[in-house]
Amino acid sequence: MNYKKYIVSALLLTITIGCFAQKAKVSGLIKGIGDAQVSISYLKDGKMKNDTVKFKKDRFIWEAELPEPQKVYFMFPSRYAELFLEAGQINITGHADSLHLLKAKGSKIQAEAERYQATLKDLEQRSSPLYQKWGKVTEAEQLKLEQELDQIGDERRSRAAAYIAAHPKSAYSLSLVSDRSAMGSYEEVKPLYDVLDKSVMTTATGKQLTQRLEVLKRSALGATILDFTQNDPEGKAISFNDFKGKYVLIDFWASWCGPCRAENPNVLKAYNKYKDSNFTVVGISLDDNAEKWKKAIKDDGMPWSQVSSLKGFENEVSTYYGIQGIPSTLLVDPDGKIIARNLRGASLQQKLSEIFNGQ
Repeated sequence: MNYKKYIVSALLLTITIGCFAQKAKVSGLIKGIGDAQVSISYLKDGKMKNDTVKFKKDRFIWEAELPEPQKVYFMFPSRYAELFLEAGQINITGHADSLHLLKAKGSKIQAEAERYQATLKDLEQRSSPLYQKWGKVTEAEQLKLEQELDQIGDERRSRAAAYIAAHPKSAYSLSLVSDRSAMGSYEEVKPLYDVLDKSVMTTATGKQLTQRLEVLKRSALGATILDFTQNDPEGKAISFNDFKGKYVLIDFWASWCGPCRAENPNVLKAYNKYKDSNFTVVGISLDDNAEKWKKAIKDDGMPWSQVSSLKGFENEVSTYYGIQGIPSTLLVDPDGKIIARNLRGASLQQKLSEIFNGQ
């Protein structure tokens, strides 16, 4: 018997099976989608990869190497949807009118995600009517509204923490922590991160989360603010060190950001109320168009200092602090220490009142 030939054949078979075991073979029927073209984004070799898939009479086929379970994003012509997929045979079904309700048969992690989401329906039922009132009530009522939503948010985070602690080896638990790290603080994410099992931390998603946590640490409460320098609309260099000795609200925004523009009157109210009480605002725009940036400053009547590198989300300061969504804020004390994050609406007014009025 030729043992050498046998060993080589067995090795090739093992490699072939291993490659097949990492591949997701996805077929789908989404009624009403027709012959649409869809972009599918997923993590490959530590980076996001985009595939383009063409539907034919509501049906599609897509194959990709997915060595680990992960969240996959589908960008349809009308909206985007996300599903948790993994290696193996998977069948996706749904309707073009309700893409957020897509089903993925054959994906265990998607089934796990749906079971978990079902446990949060009561929170959604409580929060939905509150969001409908947002911005349509008095300032006192708005503060109460925000406090109620914060309480619901705390309950949601508490349930997520309990789930993660009970399932530390789950790829879905890893995804919950990863999602939280997108907008959450270092203080919120670190305890969840510490619960996860080492087996999930060696994955590409786990490694990304570790890197993200190091970025979040830069804006932890008590951390010293970065002494950055960027140009104002007239091209004059402004350094954060110029504001040392004051309370400063660093406001990350952009002219194209609807929620940012809607929040500007609230920031203006705070600025006018406390500008003579050792308080100011520094706007950092994530614009890439100088004229639109300048026009927004004028249209919204923002008298405080404004800077930008005009590099969009590649702005050096927003990148340093890992800002992935705007509006976003950092409140800095006279010693240059970060004392609060993401204050807006009535919450911003309340925090400043506590500082300057001792309430």
